[in-house]
Amino acid sequence: MKNKENLNRYLSNLGILITKTHNLHWNVVGARFMAIHEYTDSLYNYYFEKFDDVAEIFKMKGEYPLAKVADYLKHATVKELDVKDFTIPEVVASIKEDMELMLADARKIREVANEEDDFLVANMMEDHIEYFVKQLWFIQAMSK
Repeated sequence: MKNKENLNRYLSNLGILITKTHNLHWNVVGARFMAIHEYTDSLYNYYFEKFDDVAEIFKMKGEYPLAKVADYLKHATVKELDVKDFTIPEVVASIKEDMELMLADARKIREVANEEDDFLVANMMEDHIEYFVKQLWFIQAMSK
């Protein structure tokens, strides 16, 4: 499976994003606290659902998904954040940066999957790409 390394990185990033987004969710402060608090709640729920979906792809292909936090930290390109109060602009900037990274990874995985005629992975990445493009549009609108 040519996409194994890419999918391991993607799975690892989703694993890190679940915790990172909880950090932002718990520690956001500011006038629009409730809106961002609820938005980050929807994000970590999405990340967890996709985390499970990507792991199941490995199993369907007869492979083991990474399942240790230490392995996620080795493979992830998403960076963790220290615990502190996060302003609304900090939260939005962090989410945007991570979504741009995930979008680029999803596109790369889709490209390799298309080359391998791996419809299952290509189709899953199409859905992820659609989600990230839409969320980046939302973030752009929030930032104005």
